[in-house]
Amino acid sequence: MSTQPPSQPGSRLWLWVLMAAAVLTQTSLNLARPVVSYKLLALGGDAAVIGVVTAVYAVLPVVAALWLGRVSDRIASLKGMVALGAVMLAVAAVGLALAQDFLLIGISMALLGMGHLVFTIAGQSAIGRYAPLNQMDSGFGWFTAAFSLGQLLGPLLAGVLLGTGTEGVGPDWLGAINLALLLAAGIALAGAPVMLIGAHPGAARRRFRRKNDDGAGAAAVRPPMVKEPVLQILRRPGVAWNMLASLALLSVIDILVAFLPLVGEELGVAPFWVGVLLAVRACASIISRILLPWLVHRWSRIQLLVASLLGSGAAIAVTPFVLEPFWLAAVALFVGGFLLGLGQPLTMTLISHAVRPESRGAALALRLLGNRVGQVVLPLASGLVAAPLGPGGAIWFSCAVLGAAAAARLTVRSEPGNGGRPSER
Repeated sequence: MSTQPPSQPGSRLWLWVLMAAAVLTQTSLNLARPVVSYKLLALGGDAAVIGVVTAVYAVLPVVAALWLGRVSDRIASLKGMVALGAVMLAVAAVGLALAQDFLLIGISMALLGMGHLVFTIAGQSAIGRYAPLNQMDSGFGWFTAAFSLGQLLGPLLAGVLLGTGTEGVGPDWLGAINLALLLAAGIALAGAPVMLIGAHPGAARRRFRRKNDDGAGAAAVRPPMVKEPVLQILRRPGVAWNMLASLALLSVIDILVAFLPLVGEELGVAPFWVGVLLAVRACASIISRILLPWLVHRWSRIQLLVASLLGSGAAIAVTPFVLEPFWLAAVALFVGGFLLGLGQPLTMTLISHAVRPESRGAALALRLLGNRVGQVVLPLASGLVAAPLGPGGAIWFSCAVLGAAAAARLTVRSEPGNGGRPSER
């Protein structure tokens, strides 16, 4: 399953098609998620309710992540799995639009999280399967840049649809919220047929196999399938720490999306400007992910990942203090977003390098499992912190977790896949 496709330009069309689907699905997801916070507020919810609903988003993925990773390793084509994730996101967004109480919103959020998991596992497994090792940073960088573009477009659309008012009550307000959620459903659904066009990576792989199906070449193309136990994957150098780093990085994004609207509501900042701030963060992550191959040539992956954890935590922690004036918050989120954007593709590459080729899908799914555990535990904890400290406390708590993840690097003795440099001790 680790076969590399031929290196001709046309063989990368599958990556661009996958990225187009990623932009659509992530635009939908990141349109829906901040809007849900406003809907919960309109229905009488508070920071604790938003923390619980944000955690529910990750409940089903905690159960299903490893199983889906094994499925992605076994199936011949990942296109159907990617399309299924897009359809699940669309159905969940419709459910969020129709829901009129916290229970139904929670159920729809759980389905939204499951759809995102299915799409993400299929997409990152495709890159782990088809991208050559020397292009893996680039492949994961472009894939996660597509996610960041969706994280930019989604909040901007939410801000435009909800406007510059701060009333937060009334049927017109709920109507605008539900319209935004229905638009999110339509955008996600558009990601499914995208996967039915363009080059099929499995076809490229089969052509490559036929061309090289002799002697040692055949053995290299078809490694024996050995199911590596989960504990053995976790024991490989650096895997556990990269999972912790990934968990912390993703959770701070989730908590920002869920709680920055509350900070804005508390300070009288309109949804439009909150959407712009979230888009600034995402735009900075796009830039850093595009620059990632160049950065990896100048610094080791470990150095970049530690800088991502510490720098983004420090920059984002000041945001609740400087939400007004707007430009200071934008600068803080741009710096934080740039550093935050480096972490996820780096953890994908480091984990992919640390395990056997035939275990990459399972290892990347294990990373996602860790992410989803964090997405359950940390929003709940953030909601509890926000109760006495206000919604800004949730953001400060997530930044403290980033610092703790960086400090945990001191416990890692060595790690493969470090950009050709010796591992830092």
